[in-house]
Amino acid sequence: MAFDERKLNGMGVLSAIVDSGSFAGAGEILDMSQSGVSRSIARLEARLGIRLFDRTTRSMALTDEGRRFYEQVMPLLSGLEEAAASAALGTSTVRGRLRVTVDPFFSRWVLGPQLGVFLKQYPDLKLEVITRDQLGDMVADGFDLALRFGTPPVSTLVARKLMDTRILTVASPAYMKCYGRPSSPEVLRSGDHACLLYRDPVSGRAFDWEFHKGKKRIIIEPPGQLMVNDVGTLHSICLAGHAIAQAMEFGVRQLIDDGKLIDLFPDWPDERFPLYALYPSRHHVPAKTRAFLDFVSKLSG
Repeated sequence: MAFDERKLNGMGVLSAIVDSGSFAGAGEILDMSQSGVSRSIARLEARLGIRLFDRTTRSMALTDEGRRFYEQVMPLLSGLEEAAASAALGTSTVRGRLRVTVDPFFSRWVLGPQLGVFLKQYPDLKLEVITRDQLGDMVADGFDLALRFGTPPVSTLVARKLMDTRILTVASPAYMKCYGRPSSPEVLRSGDHACLLYRDPVSGRAFDWEFHKGKKRIIIEPPGQLMVNDVGTLHSICLAGHAIAQAMEFGVRQLIDDGKLIDLFPDWPDERFPLYALYPSRHHVPAKTRAFLDFVSKLSG
């Protein structure tokens, strides 16, 4: 016979009667009239097809069938209540396991050095950080949250922008000593400079190079002999003086401040690249997810 949840209606009344020892006591506990308690039990007995109580004018006791039903069902209901309470607690308490997939560059340069602070703040949380270039199917892969650079494609996922980072065009002093400094972005179209290309993990093609100044915009496809897909490799090639590259400011700012790299076009300062958080639903977002989002927002803010 299929389970019918309506059969559980009245279980609270049954429990109150057993706990108090009488129909009148159950009425006081539940703020019900004694006749209301009796009607609720009668409906439960009718749905179950058994008699739950033997009643006389002076006494009341569970029948054998009623006792078996009560002893078998009440532990199950208690377990359901505990599970529901635990799930509800997860919406307000930072606990449990949080699985996050993160852009490798952001994970290494920004997130990783600060994760100890986050974990100390939430000792009941188990955090798993997986770095990978492509988002994939984050829900099917069991991730609660993803952090990705670039404007995300339209999907059923919630997309929340956390930050914008400037894109700078950089080269080392050694490069400029050998090849000279390009006078403008348009010069890079000529092929007279060695441009290091970076692979877009979504399209598999090299990113175009964009230059923004107010409302003015230049987009070029620089000729390049070498393409990479790792920011650390890009930095090392630039530092060695082999090529010009475009890079996120937070990854090269210290190198620029130290004189190891040069911002070639400071008069084109307005190109930005966004970091987005992606997660399955904006409804009932667990506390652990909200806490991580707030933490990353402060890091990137």
